Amino acid sequence: MDDDDVREATRTLRRGTLRLAHRLRVERPRHGISLQKLGLLVHLSRNGPMSAGELAAADHVQPQSLSRALASLHSAGLILRTVDPQDHRRAQLEITLEGTGVVHADMHQRDLWLSQAITEQLSPTERELLRLAGELMQRLAEIDRPQPS
Repeated sequence: MDDDDVREATRTLRRGTLRLAHRLRVERPRHGISLQKLGLLVHLSRNGPMSAGELAAADHVQPQSLSRALASLHSAGLILRTVDPQDHRRAQLEITLEGTGVVHADMHQRDLWLSQAITEQLSPTERELLRLAGELMQRLAEIDRPQPS
């Protein structure tokens, strides 16, 4: 694959990813929580208890920008704050069962739409290609950003 082919593949992947991400946002429950709060719950669900700083780093934002969202999630009973057993000056944030339920409900509705669309619109071969593409996209998403020099 030459450079032009890579650039075209990059553009096609970016456009397709953005369009699908937009459509999946449209398919979210109407009375769901904000995407920012959902993202925080997902991080806690996947990674276990974290400090606010670790959560901010995982979300690539400053910890101060999460304070309102975290306070809201805490007051809604979706996360717990506990003292970090390693450093008693820090708080650990942990998702509650109710928070896990919110994550599952939000994802379930979108998964239903996507599953139906895949079943109705794609051949078995295309479904397998899409599964492989999803795995590759996960790998790409997990690559650390190069540090600016």
